[in-house]
Amino acid sequence: MKTLKALLFLGLAATMVSCSAGPKQLQRSVDDWDREMYVEKPLMNGVLHVIPVIPLIDFVATLGDVLIVNPYFFWSEDVWDDNGTNFDHAEVSDTDGHLDSLNMSPNDGFMKKN
Repeated sequence: MKTLKALLFLGLAATMVSCSAGPKQLQRSVDDWDREMYVEKPLMNGVLHVIPVIPLIDFVATLGDVLIVNPYFFWSEDVWDDNGTNFDHAEVSDTDGHLDSLNMSPNDGFMKKN
């Protein structure tokens, strides 16, 4: 009986902390930093991807989101009021044009905008 209770508790705990749905605040903050660095210093950004500093930081941020941030917002707020928590991305100034999100204009996403 103790084994069954322990397995149920572990199953519930795993369900609560293995939430991939959520605002992904840490991962998207790393993405904003990566994007800003690419716009301002593309060579340095490329080096940090090859070394692989940015991918490792992104992995750790994703773990933090899956284990802490996403479950908190999902279970404490979003699932109950049926409204998700948004993440507001940092503004980055265009230095060499930009690409539109494929969600915003699917036909123009691969075209450079000036």
